[in-house]
Amino acid sequence: MFSKSTWLHLRIPFSFFLLPVYLFALSISPNFSEPRIVWSFIIIHFFLYPASNGYNSYFDKDEKSIGGLKNPPPVNKGLYQLSLLLDLLAVVLAFIKVNALFAAMIFIYGFISKAYSHPSIRLKKYPFGSWLLIFVFQGFFSLLMCYVGINGFGFSGLGVNRVILAGILSSILIGANYPLTQVYQHEEDEKHGDKTISRWLGIRGTFWFTLVVFLFAVPGYVLFFKEFFSIKYSLIFLMALSPVMAFFLYWFYGVLKDETKADFSRTMKLNFISALCLNAFFLYFFLDSTQVIQAIKAGY
Repeated sequence: MFSKSTWLHLRIPFSFFLLPVYLFALSISPNFSEPRIVWSFIIIHFFLYPASNGYNSYFDKDEKSIGGLKNPPPVNKGLYQLSLLLDLLAVVLAFIKVNALFAAMIFIYGFISKAYSHPSIRLKKYPFGSWLLIFVFQGFFSLLMCYVGINGFGFSGLGVNRVILAGILSSILIGANYPLTQVYQHEEDEKHGDKTISRWLGIRGTFWFTLVVFLFAVPGYVLFFKEFFSIKYSLIFLMALSPVMAFFLYWFYGVLKDETKADFSRTMKLNFISALCLNAFFLYFFLDSTQVIQAIKAGY
């Protein structure tokens, strides 16, 4: 259970790529407290997401590069056991440290992630089903889950317009990026019999799909910040996204000439640039919009 390969397959640093959803939820939270921020962050990023990664790795048994691991080591039974243990700890801690709704949402996310990869269901092998699953649960559902964990709200706290819209926007951005995370895995997915959406679209089609969906997401975020906060945040958001768009277009241009450039290293580079820029923006947005920066300047 505690072997080096087991811990590598949990891919804990990969949680950095999913952090923007949490920070977006934090940025629009009206009832956050330090203990809930700390516990919800730990539960989601150090228990729930690694458990999902480990469970997925155990049943995929990939021999070539996967998200966050260029050369994945062989999996063992300990990985399966540890992923289940982390899932259980996530649910128990969510119940003790936040509330029953947060615990239930943590359980649902863990269950869906198992359906994604378990051979008896394996939603991953269905191109549109798997994309829709990720679209809903890594975007909309995850933002609501983070929002509940940060604020300690029940169901009544989820019916706020800006929370619903934030969840939808998170889904659109996740939906744009998800096929790109599969673009270098076509050979491995074919071996497993997984007809992923990226395989269905083809390499060039994957890039076109990402570009089109991304172009729906950006105006949505701009209008969201303008409507609920300030046009200032819309402009800063566009500035934060500019390195992401620049690298994507440069990479896309290269792939149009040579499909072998749709590889692991470039995919991870785009994911890192995207996560870095979005995390920096949402952290700034949280500190500025909640007046934490002003409070620090004032000496509080």
